[in-house]
Amino acid sequence: MNQDLNILQLVLQASIVVQIVMAVLLLVSLASWAVIVAKITGLRRVRGGNDRFERDFWSGRHISELYQQSERNAHQSAPMERIFTAGMREFLKLRERRVGDPGALLDGARRAMRASFQRELDVIESNLSFLATVGSVSPYVGLFGTVWGIMHAFTGLSNLQQVTLATVAPGIAEALVATAIGLFAAIPAVIAYNRFARDIDRLAIQQETFMEEFSNILARNAGQMSTAQPPSAAATL
Repeated sequence: MNQDLNILQLVLQASIVVQIVMAVLLLVSLASWAVIVAKITGLRRVRGGNDRFERDFWSGRHISELYQQSERNAHQSAPMERIFTAGMREFLKLRERRVGDPGALLDGARRAMRASFQRELDVIESNLSFLATVGSVSPYVGLFGTVWGIMHAFTGLSNLQQVTLATVAPGIAEALVATAIGLFAAIPAVIAYNRFARDIDRLAIQQETFMEEFSNILARNAGQMSTAQPPSAAATL
């Protein structure tokens, strides 16, 4: 009995439906771990890029110089830098069109930054719903495999004259493995989802704060800012 109840034997002896459920759950678990590793790497890169740009922004460099650098490195820039570039580009376009109303200049820059912010947030949140789905659905898929396996086990016992624990235990154990695999897939996904959701909220707050600070700089200088040489961010505080 002890030899029959090792995990590998339980999986191999399970019914075909339970084996399919186990295989699906294992594949989902591998996919969720791939998403978790990719998301950890991506969020670390976003945080580092945002922090570097924010330090550069408040270092006293001219905004025009920062803007030109961001335009040149558009493919390697951080989300916060792309938000800055979108707002600055719209602001300069409106200035070139001789829009003299400071409110119109500021509203245009804010709309451009808000649109860029939403695009960046969509990218950062990609695959987060997959982890939420895995965390909520996997236990039920495993439970389905368990119910099916127990039903199959009792159906096979119906023809026996005497039923003992030794005859019942292997079938039930085979079925319970599906629930265990479902929990194995769900628990890391739930933990990772909660952690990533919190980190993404912090990034969103950081980027929204920067948008407000940059909007204040544009508002204070909308009337006199020169398109050719805007003042530095630090000088406008």
